Amino acid sequence: MRVAVCQLNSRSDQPANLATAYGLLSSAAAGGADLAVLPEYVDYLGTAAGLPDPEPVDGTVGRFFADAARDLGMWVVVGSYHERGPDPDRTFNTCLVFDRGGELAATYRKIHLYDVEIPGRVSYHESSSVAPGADPVVVECDGIRIGLSICYDLRFPELYRRLATELGAQVLVVPAAFMLHTGRDHWEVLLRARAIENQCYVLAAGQIGKHEPGRTCLGRSMVVDPWGVVVAQAPDVPGVVFADLDPGRLETIRRELPSLANRRL
Repeated sequence: MRVAVCQLNSRSDQPANLATAYGLLSSAAAGGADLAVLPEYVDYLGTAAGLPDPEPVDGTVGRFFADAARDLGMWVVVGSYHERGPDPDRTFNTCLVFDRGGELAATYRKIHLYDVEIPGRVSYHESSSVAPGADPVVVECDGIRIGLSICYDLRFPELYRRLATELGAQVLVVPAAFMLHTGRDHWEVLLRARAIENQCYVLAAGQIGKHEPGRTCLGRSMVVDPWGVVVAQAPDVPGVVFADLDPGRLETIRRELPSLANRRL
């Protein structure tokens, strides 16, 4: 399977964000990708006051990416968008997966919400405007089982262990808008750890650059193999990077170093 991770700088103009995302998906398709992964909040990263009305899964944003997947003939992981939530004050942070025909194959709502206080550096409470999801999700894509997650989920290894051991994931996707001040020290380390401990490929698509209001994201989108080797990494600009996944290599690693089978807890 040939995969593409897309890196972009979403801002406060939703139509422009969607148009940019389509351009990256087109580049992914032109490069032969079977599957492309977009970052978290591909639809909008701006002020809360300017947020367009959140939509259901079959709303404008969902239909846009369903059409893109069908038109380009590839699987598309819409890293996340603002889905209409359980009450007027909260949305869901939702990942959608569309198959080659544009049919919705999976929906995952971010479970772990980013509530952080770092004095003098960041004060962010995702739970004040976002409702948490509840269920881990794995989707089969051209015979390969893909476990879904979003950004802050990356810090909770028990989610990925469940995706790999109970739900059979071979690939883990991590769309993100990882902030610069934490990401420069933690992003790659955490991605490689999740790959090594679960013996899975990891596809990480990130937002990059400054966003409104006063937020800067790391970028550094990458693909990590089941041995923990970074096999592809985006430069510090919007764009697309490619990698070829080898299920045979994954099975060899799991057979020769059977850490998942050797677990005792």
